[in-house]
Amino acid sequence: MSSDQPDKPRRPRGQATAVVQGGRDPFAHHGFVNTPVYRGSTVLFKSLDSFERRDQRYVYGRRGTPTSEALEAAIAQLEGGARAWLAPSGAAAIATALLTFTRAGDHMLVADTVYQPTRKICDGPLTRFGVESTYYDPTIGAGIAGLMRPNTTLVYAESPGSLTFEVQDIPAIAAAAHAGGALLAMDNTWASPLYFKPFQHGVDISIQAGTKYVVGHADAMLGAITVAEPLAHKLVAEAGGLGICAGTEEMFLGLRGVRTLDVRLERHWRSGVEVARWLEQRPEVARVLYPALPSHPQHELWKRDFLGACGLFSVVLKPCAKTALAAMIEGLELFGIGASWGGYESLVLPFEAARARSATVWQPEGPTVRLHIGLEDVDDLKADLDAGFARLAAAG
Repeated sequence: MSSDQPDKPRRPRGQATAVVQGGRDPFAHHGFVNTPVYRGSTVLFKSLDSFERRDQRYVYGRRGTPTSEALEAAIAQLEGGARAWLAPSGAAAIATALLTFTRAGDHMLVADTVYQPTRKICDGPLTRFGVESTYYDPTIGAGIAGLMRPNTTLVYAESPGSLTFEVQDIPAIAAAAHAGGALLAMDNTWASPLYFKPFQHGVDISIQAGTKYVVGHADAMLGAITVAEPLAHKLVAEAGGLGICAGTEEMFLGLRGVRTLDVRLERHWRSGVEVARWLEQRPEVARVLYPALPSHPQHELWKRDFLGACGLFSVVLKPCAKTALAAMIEGLELFGIGASWGGYESLVLPFEAARARSATVWQPEGPTVRLHIGLEDVDDLKADLDAGFARLAAAG
């Protein structure tokens, strides 16, 4: 039915709606609300001419399926980018992005607080391939312009930083990078696409370990790279050429996780703030490293640029014996000792960040512990930690 009336502008939809609707096309799949899981490698063509021209939407399983397209579209929409590509893990996404957007002779600036596998990629394969990396203080802000060289082509940020949670001035770093002719890549796993919009702040390449909050149930490995429009063709060509693709079941679990990301992340944030504030009052605690707390050195930057927080932060304890720390941690009932995070469960992980730095010095007052606050009852989590502190005191 036609009408002479102009179309009314659509009211901008909220983020929760995008989480539910992004990448979905039920009537392309007989009305089923979830995109089916396409398991396949071979895709058939109707003619030799069609095969030679590769004129179909799908040509080979590794190059894309309706399942991968649905998740990529959802992630790109939430991030505010033009195109996303899925990888089998967060580390694989990092390696793919770095290999795609650097070449021999390039110089790269890398935040000193990056995820350890990122540093290993920079210091290992990229060095062998002729790419030089310089690590910078994550609090440098616009001062990063002083580190730029004529051959600096990429700046790699992670905000907040792994383990010690420094928040970077991403818009200032983006401006300096672009003025020097470089791209800005950022690991956006901590905030997820819901609580930090990378492309609104000048980021060109956003990377996530979808293993964490996107999947959300500690049951799959997944990575994602999202880029702005000028980089979309290069990402698809290079990542496809490297043979990088996610597994079929992992794509499905990522799609399932996206649909509840908004409600889960809000709970992680709320519970994280409550536990972090409680920990700040403990006599055993020297500092809590959580950008959502007013005590955090870059809290104002977090308030300016981020839309929320998550359940991951670190705690610097006052000096104590290693045996006392072990007594505290090993007796916890609701916090598992594990290296990942972002699932429904709470986790605890002692760490020593000093050995993972080269441009800055990390000198905590005592042992440092990273916590992931899961979806359990907050009072139960505090009671578990309280009992842990009692064991710490008893062990001396």
